[in-house]
Amino acid sequence: MNFKKRLMTPGPTDIPPSVLAEACKPIIHHRTPQFRKILTEVVAGLKRVFQTNNDLLIFPAAGTGGMESAVVNLCSPGDTILTASCGNFGNRWTAIAKAYGISVEHYEVEWGGESDPQEIKKRLAAHPEIKVVFTTLSETSTGVDLDISAIGNIVAQTPAVLVVDAISGMGATPMKTDEWKADVVIAGAQKGFMIPPGLAGVTISSRAWELAKTSKIPKYYFSWEKAHKAMTAEALANTPYTPSVSLIMQMAESLRLIEEEGMENIWKRHARMAQSVRSAMEALGLKLFATGRPSNVVTSVCVPEGVDGIKLFKTVRDTYGITLAGGQGKLKDRIFRVGHLGYADDWDVVAAVAAIERALNEQGYVMEIGAGVTAAEKVLFAAE
Repeated sequence: MNFKKRLMTPGPTDIPPSVLAEACKPIIHHRTPQFRKILTEVVAGLKRVFQTNNDLLIFPAAGTGGMESAVVNLCSPGDTILTASCGNFGNRWTAIAKAYGISVEHYEVEWGGESDPQEIKKRLAAHPEIKVVFTTLSETSTGVDLDISAIGNIVAQTPAVLVVDAISGMGATPMKTDEWKADVVIAGAQKGFMIPPGLAGVTISSRAWELAKTSKIPKYYFSWEKAHKAMTAEALANTPYTPSVSLIMQMAESLRLIEEEGMENIWKRHARMAQSVRSAMEALGLKLFATGRPSNVVTSVCVPEGVDGIKLFKTVRDTYGITLAGGQGKLKDRIFRVGHLGYADDWDVVAAVAAIERALNEQGYVMEIGAGVTAAEKVLFAAE
């Protein structure tokens, strides 16, 4: 029996022991100076990770809650927005907007590819009524990262504001909020921030605040105005409603670990692990699914002919203790995804590759035993 379990998914991720330990501490009241000091420090730390001087709000919700907050605070029924999608999570923007009666110019590329900034520019020119562009930093359903820098420069030249779902990508792949002219950026807690699900961070630029003043969609729990008023009314940050106290305490410890490692080093670690997994899969004769810019968060791999993808996934999880991610939507059973995110290191990558090799071998897939592990190790050795 394999007693050690590893989460090699694009979220939730494994959690560092010191972060887990924070949840075991006695609960403190959320209106005390002690907690509000922690909250204030967490907001400051998150701004450093987001690389922004803009306002930052925290909502007690998973990342999708942060996404919905952007839609309801920026838009009004009948508004036109542009969603630039290359996968399942990009499409979520369209689904949320339509739920609120918003007109959507939906630009979607073939899954596996990446959104073309020039196509976004073309559509903005053709539809000057567009108020918001919604897109994704790291499309984890397909394993593709987008060029937010290029998209930001294009959108900034129009009256529209740019909203980026960085829920999975933040803390794994570069996201320079202010430098790249992203007006609203959303991140989730259970990804690169290495804590359990339940927190969403949202940054808001002055351009986004101006647009928010015109929003006619009813809002209450996800009101940016209420959250911002509580956050800034006094020297110590506060929240309009009960926050996720233990998660905030865990976030404080996670941010300490992130600052100790340094963002540049964290980006390099994720890039190294991603490259090692890609090299390993190719060495096994497997085809990578992503045709666009490959993600530092997760690697998508085509299930080879003659292999049962569901059985492969279950064998790796149930026999070898490593949870991968399956395909979503129209990619169900067609791909599997290897996460290399957050609290993951070289040894986790090597173990995941070895488990995939064993599971493939059990199904009679023809390969050179150890070829994947060797290829992964070569990348990891070279990076040292």
